[in-house]
Amino acid sequence: MPENIAPLPDFTRWPSFPFEGDMRVKPLAAPVEVEPPRSGEDAADCIACGTSDDAYIWISERWRVRAMDRPTGLPMVLILECRSHLDLGDLPNLLAAELGVMTVRLERAIRSLDGVARVHVNRWGDGSAHLHMWFLARPYGRLQLRGTFLSLWDDILPVIPEHQWRENLALVAAWLAEFGGKAIAEPAHIEWASPSTITFAMAAEPVDDARRPATLGDVEATKAPAVEAPPKTIAAESGATPPPAENGTPARPKGDTQNHAAPQPEPTAHP
Repeated sequence: MPENIAPLPDFTRWPSFPFEGDMRVKPLAAPVEVEPPRSGEDAADCIACGTSDDAYIWISERWRVRAMDRPTGLPMVLILECRSHLDLGDLPNLLAAELGVMTVRLERAIRSLDGVARVHVNRWGDGSAHLHMWFLARPYGRLQLRGTFLSLWDDILPVIPEHQWRENLALVAAWLAEFGGKAIAEPAHIEWASPSTITFAMAAEPVDDARRPATLGDVEATKAPAVEAPPKTIAAESGATPPPAENGTPARPKGDTQNHAAPQPEPTAHP
């Protein structure tokens, strides 16, 4: 007898459906008579109630926001929780009203991040009895990720860099803290190290402080061109006799106007 195979639903042909190829529908299991308890039905065993504030990115008197323990494929995935051990239908009017405000506020904070086009808000009540709302950011321009399969794409896409993930967490936490509460998440710290000692080259000669210009006038004086003295001849400086000219007569120094007559013989005496 041939196996009765159910036809694939239409959503498998949607552009946002993350799988392709040969697939088949699983057989539908028979219903159980009594459903098993959810995680944390008893507040003493609730993981959310037993988690300290340090594990969250933002906290307030009645609400807390936490992230995954590692970056995933989407720019941001966050969970909003109330401090009280209550489910969605158990919220009193005060918390129910604040849940609407917190939902809008957190959606705006995530949507303010670079590269985020939409924020999907989801609540699945089968996992934990403690109220938790999921916020998933769809990357801008990724039209194939639109719709109800965004949570599946989160496990398929390449993981975003951790430094970008931490920076996004810090930005959302700071955005929420502007309206109250306390931001826990901080941006990734810059890793750098300074040398323990500083080395520099010593000058070849020590600088004389007496020659160091102290005023603007001293600086301008150093820039003034030096006046050159007129050239002097070696003979004028030393007082030596100028060298003879070509005709045997000593050369007269420049500027010497004195009349040098030839020596006359002494007169001869007559008896």
